[in-house]
Amino acid sequence: MHPLWYRNAVVYAMDPAMFRDSDGDGWGDIRGITNRLEHLRGLGATCLWLLPFYPSPFKDGGYDVSDHLSVDPRLGTLPDVVELLEQAEEAGIRVIFDLVVQHTSDQHPWFQQARSDRDSPYRDYYIWSDEPRDDGLKPVFPTVEDSIWTWDEEAGQYYRHVFYSHEPDLNTANPAVRAEIRRVMAFWLRLGVSGFRVDAVPYMVHQAAQAEEYEEGADFLREMREFVSLRHPEAVLIGEVDVPIDAYGDYFLDGDGLTMLLNFWLNNHVFLALARGEAEPVHRALAEQPQPPRQSQFANWLRNHDELDLERLTEAERQEVMEVFAPDEDMRAYGRGIRRRVAPMLGGDHRRIAAAHALLLSLPGTPVLQYGDEIGMGDDLSRRERLSVRIPMQWTADEHGGFSSAPKDRLVAEPVREGPFGYEEVNVYDQHRSPGGGLLARVGDLVRTRLGLTEIGYGTHRVLETGSPSVVALRHDDDRDGTVVTLVNLSADEVEVRIPDDDLDDLVDVLTDGDYPPEEDDLPVLKLAGYGYRWLRPRPHVFK
Repeated sequence: MHPLWYRNAVVYAMDPAMFRDSDGDGWGDIRGITNRLEHLRGLGATCLWLLPFYPSPFKDGGYDVSDHLSVDPRLGTLPDVVELLEQAEEAGIRVIFDLVVQHTSDQHPWFQQARSDRDSPYRDYYIWSDEPRDDGLKPVFPTVEDSIWTWDEEAGQYYRHVFYSHEPDLNTANPAVRAEIRRVMAFWLRLGVSGFRVDAVPYMVHQAAQAEEYEEGADFLREMREFVSLRHPEAVLIGEVDVPIDAYGDYFLDGDGLTMLLNFWLNNHVFLALARGEAEPVHRALAEQPQPPRQSQFANWLRNHDELDLERLTEAERQEVMEVFAPDEDMRAYGRGIRRRVAPMLGGDHRRIAAAHALLLSLPGTPVLQYGDEIGMGDDLSRRERLSVRIPMQWTADEHGGFSSAPKDRLVAEPVREGPFGYEEVNVYDQHRSPGGGLLARVGDLVRTRLGLTEIGYGTHRVLETGSPSVVALRHDDDRDGTVVTLVNLSADEVEVRIPDDDLDDLVDVLTDGDYPPEEDDLPVLKLAGYGYRWLRPRPHVFK
């Protein structure tokens, strides 16, 4: 295995409760994932990111954890997890888990003991106050929670929660809490995970800054990285870090902090580009974002399991994206983002959805796919807040989309039944059988080709000025592997692209959205269909 495997990986993010129900109880489960690993392998994904499967009241989709060292009985058992890790390894797929240690559920035994006894060692696992105070933090969900402090009658004090009131914040300034976090990481690393997606990192660092033994809160990240690396040298820490780009260095820490950052900055500008049908926002975002340390990386995505948070755009840009992709108030969340999936936002147009994936997969960094987006699944706006995009996977046109054999009233969530995104219209089985394979085949071709174009993952990039405003044009260079040019047209109109670099006057297609006959007269000029894409390499020269 390559020690920098994550630089050329394709990550598939999945909600275990929503993927596949293997035992008919209405909940997706770990065995259901194991039984569908061939779907990931066929798609070309090389890493599986599992959203929380730990015991939980599931008031927040499993992010309200009540035991970090076990599996929710509805989702399986620890032996099921071991089997998944073994089968994934045989399939060449690494697995990373969500590490949710900024907060716990209020049902966690730590919190229950903390609130019942002021002298309990668990009291200082959380953050208490006799009166609400200004910690420099605001509620993450401002339209749902109006304060980060909630009174607990049993404890006789207020406890802090930057997320929901049922998710009290852990006190990462407490060495005992950090020891618990290391214990959690060690447990899952020993079972064979390849790392963690770390939830809500800035809030943990903010609190850790109060630790007496730290010079700064970032020492917490250095400690985590060292701990993980000593136990599994190839394991990664992928951080959820939605901060201004000038603060990214505070989390990379010159290679001593997080291995990868989820790049909210670029994600926001991708959607601004999609809304305008223009490349400029992507080109500008790439130019302005910092270069990661040598062995670090950004992780990019189109949609995740949360709202499409647009906080990194200006107010005018944010409104522009909202008006295009979320014209109705019901499509919006928390006054800042969008709670829709990619396919509905792009009108269900497979050409446009494929172009968006071509853009994602051509960006410098590690691409992250959201389960179901590869077939163009829709969303369910009747589900509250971010749960609108966390819906059952659509496998077949059968009852419940082949997700579960349970009665309707026992399902963890109802599949999308009606309309153009219902499971009778959009499902894995039908796309496998359709001529050309539909959207699934196109996304799969993009993913598998991307894995072979290691220049994108390991190399450097540069924007190409092609004279076409709608085309995201990037040149990727790697000293070992060579050069790749990626072109993606964000408009519905056919365009001509001029390649400005003299050493790229003889390019050959590696992957395209359709047929492009060679242009004999003017080789540096390339045509792109509406929502078309072309990935190209320089023609190999044969020496005699």
